[in-house]
Amino acid sequence: MSNTASLRRTERAPLSAAFTRGGVATAIAALLFTVIMVSFRPFQPAGAELTGEGGDIVNQLGFGSLGGISIFALMAFADPRVVRSLLSPSWILMLGFFFLSVVLATDPPSAMRAASFTMIGILTMATILALPRDAESFSRVIIFTAVVVMGLSYLGLIVFPHEAMHTADSQEPEHAGLWRGVFTHKNIAGPIMACFSFAGLYLYRRGQRWWGAGIFCAAMIFMLHTGSKTTAGLVPFSILIVMFPSLMGMRLGTPILFMLAIIATAVGTLGIVFLPPVKHLAAIYFPDLTYTGRTTLWEFAGSMLAKKPWTGYGYESFWGTPLLLNQDQPFDRPWDIRTIVHGHDGYLDIAVLMGIPALCVAVYTFLIAPLRDYMRIPQRKENIYLGDFFMMVVLFTALNAFLESFFFHRGDPVWLFFVLGVLGLRQVSLRPIAVRTPVQRS
Repeated sequence: MSNTASLRRTERAPLSAAFTRGGVATAIAALLFTVIMVSFRPFQPAGAELTGEGGDIVNQLGFGSLGGISIFALMAFADPRVVRSLLSPSWILMLGFFFLSVVLATDPPSAMRAASFTMIGILTMATILALPRDAESFSRVIIFTAVVVMGLSYLGLIVFPHEAMHTADSQEPEHAGLWRGVFTHKNIAGPIMACFSFAGLYLYRRGQRWWGAGIFCAAMIFMLHTGSKTTAGLVPFSILIVMFPSLMGMRLGTPILFMLAIIATAVGTLGIVFLPPVKHLAAIYFPDLTYTGRTTLWEFAGSMLAKKPWTGYGYESFWGTPLLLNQDQPFDRPWDIRTIVHGHDGYLDIAVLMGIPALCVAVYTFLIAPLRDYMRIPQRKENIYLGDFFMMVVLFTALNAFLESFFFHRGDPVWLFFVLGVLGLRQVSLRPIAVRTPVQRS
């Protein structure tokens, strides 16, 4: 987004504005955002995964096209200064660890194919941020994507009910009746709808009341029907942490509360496995606290990490691999680690796949740097509104990552929204967000 600013309310632009250079850029951003959220195989439980020896040709062609369009759009329509500022030194170092884990993978060619999808996803989200030239354009991108994604998800409940919701004859019959829309699982649908609810709040705050309220309500209703209690609790929590200090004129309170929330969640989840005092207290006061068996996975992952703490096991080289398929399964273990696709904790998975040094870099890049960027946001209305939206997304997804694993997970929509939030905070901290000047009437 460009660096000129005017706080005057805009009037409706003529239809011809859609065919200007800026209008085309906005349309490309909206298309990219919508396609990567819906995926190339909507309403299919395995739609986002690459399966088989050679992978999924639909996803390969689709993501390849997204990458090509993104590169073309950045070169043709984006401000070069914005493009150059998208990656910080910490992101470059983080990606360095990521590629090192690909090299160290047990099957580097397969890991490289998966990594290419992850990189295209990051590139696409960066393009979505770089193309819109002002707040109005970015708002149009959000509105278009939210309407299409939620519209298809609601429509799917009527037209494709067996695909748009979990059923009793699926691999997880306990989720029968819970909504997932176009997404592969309720645990993806819930967080994505939560992020769209934050987008609705952003639109409402900047004056687009009907769009904002409609998107917020539709997203919240869908999210509640995914059955995710964690998501339902984190949404108002994230809004409160970001909005309350800002409304009280104490924006410094948001980063402080953010860090306290992250530390408390880390202690309350991984701490009951890896910190002896916390583990002892949990055994006394919360003996049945296992987070649906997740503590078993964390204990196993921790024991395996101790064998390779510096480099980890390599990207795509731990969960669901022969290394675990050949492991013995104790009869009293709640979950069979041989069939688990990830460790249900994004931070622990980074350490297992890339090593503890990579986890340290990730903590800075994904948690500390966004807080620094948030505090550097210019005190302009549009920057504050957009910065608060990105901060809600980052806070919500960062907390959610303690119970789910999505970091660097190919085209996972939750991961992509997280990338949007982290890179978005960097962008709004570097320059004033432009607001289109009113159209002169004849």
